[in-house]
Amino acid sequence: MSEVTGMVWLVNRLRCMSVAEVGYRIQQAAAKGVAKRVRPRAAPPLPRARARAFAVEGAPVMSQDERERLLLDAASIEAGHVVLFAERRFDVGMPPLWNRDPDTGIVGPDMYAGDIDVTNRNQVGDIKHVWELNRHLHLVRLAQAWATTRDPAWLQTLHHQLRSWLDQCPPLQGPNWTSSLELGIRLVNWALVWQLIGGDDAHKGSALFSGDDGQRLRADWLDSIHAHCSAIARHLSRHSSANNHLIGELAGLYVGASIWPCWKASGAWLEQARRELEIEVQAQFSRDGVNREQAFAYHVFSCEFLFVAGLVGQASGHPHTEPFSRAYWTALQRALRFLRSVRDVGGNVPMVGDADDGIVFRLDAPAGDRVAQLLALGDAVLRRIEPQHPGVRWLLHALPGRHPEADPHESDTGWAFPDGGYLLFGAHFGEPEEIKGMVDCGPLGYLGIAAHAHADALALTLSVAGEECLVDPGTYSYWQEHKWRDYFRGTSAHNTVRIDGLDQSVPGGRFMWLRKARAVIERMPQSPQDFDFRGSHDGYERLPDPVRHLRSVRFDAATSTLTVRDEVAAAKPHLVELFWHFAPGLSVRLDSAGLHVRGKRFALQMHMQGADLQLELLRANENPPLGWYSRRYESKQPCDVLKVSAVSSAVPVECRITIAII
Repeated sequence: MSEVTGMVWLVNRLRCMSVAEVGYRIQQAAAKGVAKRVRPRAAPPLPRARARAFAVEGAPVMSQDERERLLLDAASIEAGHVVLFAERRFDVGMPPLWNRDPDTGIVGPDMYAGDIDVTNRNQVGDIKHVWELNRHLHLVRLAQAWATTRDPAWLQTLHHQLRSWLDQCPPLQGPNWTSSLELGIRLVNWALVWQLIGGDDAHKGSALFSGDDGQRLRADWLDSIHAHCSAIARHLSRHSSANNHLIGELAGLYVGASIWPCWKASGAWLEQARRELEIEVQAQFSRDGVNREQAFAYHVFSCEFLFVAGLVGQASGHPHTEPFSRAYWTALQRALRFLRSVRDVGGNVPMVGDADDGIVFRLDAPAGDRVAQLLALGDAVLRRIEPQHPGVRWLLHALPGRHPEADPHESDTGWAFPDGGYLLFGAHFGEPEEIKGMVDCGPLGYLGIAAHAHADALALTLSVAGEECLVDPGTYSYWQEHKWRDYFRGTSAHNTVRIDGLDQSVPGGRFMWLRKARAVIERMPQSPQDFDFRGSHDGYERLPDPVRHLRSVRFDAATSTLTVRDEVAAAKPHLVELFWHFAPGLSVRLDSAGLHVRGKRFALQMHMQGADLQLELLRANENPPLGWYSRRYESKQPCDVLKVSAVSSAVPVECRITIAII
């Protein structure tokens, strides 16, 4: 499919909106127009109260290795080399050019933010890279280095970075004021910096604010914080955009109003953010703990926001009141239960839905395991287990407070998440010889546009002995050539069936689905060891000759055998394509006896049955793309894909997989 642009995109977007949303968008556009006109004449209000500091002193207990890695990372930042996303280090300058895309070198325009088109690569470069730098994750590392060493050189570097940002990015000016979500993330990281350096207490405040230059920095920083909170409160993501963005915006607003309760509006911001976070944690997570965007990376992302807001509330709250309800923390318990359940014994989590490696905070070495950190944070906060994870120790050091009351009846793991749309099968969960598979039988995504969903109905993943085997290939990129966006979120990039070369759901833009396949569970299995599932979806019932895809999945733990049976119900013959994607690094071989797969600790045999099947083992195809895998954002590598094709109207295709631990 070619790039959807201009009027076509606008029509598609309007098709996904309710009348109420259209009205809201018009109101938002009018508000931006007013802000543009009055902005030069609006003076920031003077603070009415001092900021809040939690009397954080020094650093948590660290090993010598942790200390050395922290200081090495901080020294690299001091030299202008910053890690963006998971592990890519960029030379951003010292001080950075904050409006410059460090990947392409394009400098965004110094103009009113509401007039900037962030999708225009000629104008702003890759906006993801710009935003990632300006989340200021790396400033927290500088504050950690100062807390660890008390070397004033780190405060001096921090002063230069903040001063340059405030000078280059005045309120509502430039690309760093174009997204309320980015403002929220920046407030979270500014709050962590503020606590780690000691705040601005009149007697014990940070040396960062000493002298005339320090006081000017403090005043300008507070002005910018007020502008951040005010802009978020005016431009919250609503209606079909009220996904992880809304959670992040509300969390940032809550943190900002809690740490800096300095203005007349702060109390109202705080109460609105608290109230709406309570609503969103229930709305955006299913009853069994699954994030409704059907994107596991955004499941983690949303949980990070919710934990930070909750911890700030616990640290700021009255000794006898809970800022957030027990239901709020129970929803987080269930979200962690789901993550803990789908994670295999090797620490791998299926890459379902979109991912961009974006994180809310970084208090550990770059390229860390975010799922492991989040689970460790949940253990420390909700189960009161002494944290061993360095990032968790730092976060709880910066935001000290009482433990919230968790639900003691919530189980740690499970296998059936029917409300969220995932079922697990396998044997020996949590043991070295674990077999763990997952069937996707849920909705496409969340709200009208399902922005971060993939066309993966009834897809299946499998890991053996902690090693990925049948994989979801991930996301790769949001803004590369459109064919790559289409491929990685399309049906052919998932372990499921495609009909007539079409995706199960109909895309309308890079972050929009016009028609969404609906999957249903027709037979619920009884256990993961004796797993007998049947489901179907209606994605191809839109065709002139409607087609329904039915899939049965059976797993027998006694024989370690997995049987997947695919059927199509239609009046006329259709091209049926079944895809199996194998993790990079596996040995995959196809011969007349079937498909043979070998990993470090397992061997797998796959045999196909059906009428007139054509089997092809493909790898790294470019046009059209097929046989690619992306573990990190903006990074892809070849992987083996078995493509099984047939022309049929009813004849089933059965795949029998025998698994052996070696």
